[in-house]
Amino acid sequence: MHVIDAFLDALWLERGASEHTLAAYRRDLNAWQQHLEAHGESLLSPTPDRLDAWFTSRREAGYQVRSNARVLSSLRSFYRWARVHGHVSSDPLAEVRLPRVQPGLPDTLEEDEVERLLQAPVLDTPLGVRDRTMLELLYACGLRVSELVGLTSDAVNLRQGVVRVRGKGDKDRLIPMGEEAADWLAQYMQTTRPMLMQDPTRPALFPGRGDKAMTRQTFWHRIKVHAITAGITRPLSPHTLRHAFATHLLNHGANLRVVQLLLGHSDLSTTQIYTHVAQARLESLHAEHHPRG
Repeated sequence: MHVIDAFLDALWLERGASEHTLAAYRRDLNAWQQHLEAHGESLLSPTPDRLDAWFTSRREAGYQVRSNARVLSSLRSFYRWARVHGHVSSDPLAEVRLPRVQPGLPDTLEEDEVERLLQAPVLDTPLGVRDRTMLELLYACGLRVSELVGLTSDAVNLRQGVVRVRGKGDKDRLIPMGEEAADWLAQYMQTTRPMLMQDPTRPALFPGRGDKAMTRQTFWHRIKVHAITAGITRPLSPHTLRHAFATHLLNHGANLRVVQLLLGHSDLSTTQIYTHVAQARLESLHAEHHPRG
C-alpha cells in the first residue's frame, strides 16, 4: 500500500475523517509529491529548502495565505504520522511555522433579510413547500447544507421537536427545531413529501431525483434563486444561514457554549468567530445611529 493511502486510512480509522476531508488531504499530498518528483526528490526525504520553493511558486500562482496554511497543515499531519510509524526518521517540517492567517468574518444576513429569504419560495407547488421547509429547518437548527440534505425521515421527532443530525466525524447531535420549523416540517412530511416521491418509504427526507437525497449543489442553486426573489444582493455562501443562525442567537443573548453545541463545533475557538460578527454589528449600529458615532 502506498504511504499516502496508508495515512488516509489511518485518518479514517482513528479520527473518523469524512470523504471530503480525505479528498482534501489527498489533493494536498499528491500536489506536494508531484512537486518533489519534478525536482528529483522523494515524498519521504524532501530537502529543507524545497518547501519554501514550493510555497513561493504557489504564491506566484495566486494561492492565498489561508490556502497555503491549510496545505501546510495537511503536510505536517502526514509527516507526524510518518515519523510515528517509522516511514521517516525525523519530521522534515518540524521547524516550519504556519503562515499567520487573520480570521475572516463569515458572510451572514440581517434578520429581516432572513425573513425575506424564508418567504421567497412560492407555496402553491410541492417544490416551493419543500424549499420553504428546508430553509426554515436550515435557519432554525444552524445546519450545514450537507447535514440538511443528508437527513432521513427517521431522524425527525416531531413530538419532541428535535432533529438528529450526523455531522463531521460521523458524530450525532440532537437539535431543537423550534415551533415554526416543526410546523413546516410536519406539514411537509404529511402532505408534500409523498407527492415528491415515487416510493415514500425511501429514507431521504428531502428527495431530489429518483427518490435519492437532494445534492448540496442542487439545494445551493435553490437558495440563490430564492435570494434573487427576496432582493438579497449581498454575496451568499452555502453556510450563510448557518452563520446567521449563530450570529442571531448571540445577538439575542445566547451562551457561546450553547451555540457551540448546536453547531457541532468540537473546539470553542471555532465558535468564537461569531462573537466578532456580533461585535462588528454593534459597532456598525453605534456608528450609524449614535450622534457622536
